[in-house]
Amino acid sequence: MNCFSVKRLSIFVDGNNMFYAQQKNGWFFDPRRVLDYFTTNEPYLQLMNAFWYTGLKDSQDQRGFRDALISLGYTVRTKLLKEYYDDVSGRYSQKANLDIEIVVDMFNTVEQYDRVVLFSGDGDFERAIELLRSKNTHITVVSTEGMIARELRNATDRYIDLNDIRDKIEKVDG
Repeated sequence: MNCFSVKRLSIFVDGNNMFYAQQKNGWFFDPRRVLDYFTTNEPYLQLMNAFWYTGLKDSQDQRGFRDALISLGYTVRTKLLKEYYDDVSGRYSQKANLDIEIVVDMFNTVEQYDRVVLFSGDGDFERAIELLRSKNTHITVVSTEGMIARELRNATDRYIDLNDIRDKIEKVDG
């Protein structure tokens, strides 16, 4: 592979994890600007896949947003939220864990890319990232301070804090 060969990129967005990261930062990113940022800054880079994973209250939840993601070229994976009782807080909470779906898609499409951008701070991805790196895949993880697991940050080739690229990916009204 010479230095001018095309690199193939896949993007995986853990939507629920990123929702909380953006909420913590006090600003939200634009899914279109995310694709633009990672595909226009580097010559000889071809976007192969972009996946977005999110939990839903019901089948109509986030319908407009999901349709917009699909029109931008994302493959959207969903799962219905499940309710859990937290013994410590005494409260019910809802969660849709899509980690398995993300890892399955990463490995099911592994022949299609050389580079991965994973939007998540979840330490559960550590082993999957290690295995992908052993296949000479370059891994970039995007998250934010206080929400990136040390294990995940340690396993990746490159870490980008959302706040460092805010001006390139922030959702702007208009």
